Amino acid sequence: MNDPYPFGEHDSGISQYALSDSPLSAPIDAQTRQLAAMAYGEASTQNNSDEMMALASVLVRQRDARGYSDIATFASKERSFSYVVSDGNVRYQALMKASDKEIANNMGMQAAIAAAKNALNGGPDKSNGAYFWDGADIKTNYAHHAKVKRGIKITNPSHNIYGISDSTKLVIQYRYVKTKNKKTGKIAIKQEEIGRYDHLYESTAGIGGTIFWKFGQAYLNATHAKVYK
Repeated sequence: MNDPYPFGEHDSGISQYALSDSPLSAPIDAQTRQLAAMAYGEASTQNNSDEMMALASVLVRQRDARGYSDIATFASKERSFSYVVSDGNVRYQALMKASDKEIANNMGMQAAIAAAKNALNGGPDKSNGAYFWDGADIKTNYAHHAKVKRGIKITNPSHNIYGISDSTKLVIQYRYVKTKNKKTGKIAIKQEEIGRYDHLYESTAGIGGTIFWKFGQAYLNATHAKVYK
């Protein structure tokens, strides 16, 4: 999961796309391996290729939004975004250390390599434009989860793979305008509403063991926040 902080059906198993791409027909370059390992580490143990494709797409989107030219630099500079790089994640480390032959004999790793290649080449985005994601912890730690506290909204029942509830709380943004009475010289301060929202995160997909999110437009309009953080 990626907490300091595709509209599609819940699917499981290896997709035709992932394994028809012949991911191991050439040596695996460093950037592809890094991205594949991150997607593999962040994904559930279902080894769902669509889930890994979605994760890889989010990682590349975040890399680009934050202005990094490669995945390795993004991973080292933004450690809080994908903890698998530094928290001892077994799956991440396994793929980073695996030989090409070991990857060729592992269906899950093959799917992760195909997912990375898809994202790096601008292929289909199974996350439907997401910038964030969560795994099972959003259910097990629901009451204390950072996103839940800030507000979440499930936009399609198919996304709700953990059966969680929306969390909303109305927030109204104001600006204060000073006006001066030309006759009396008195200053008056007027409060004007500029926007309101009741959640930050909206689901975009639920695949395998991952729910994907983006910021809601009402929140972005009211706060002028960046879409990626």
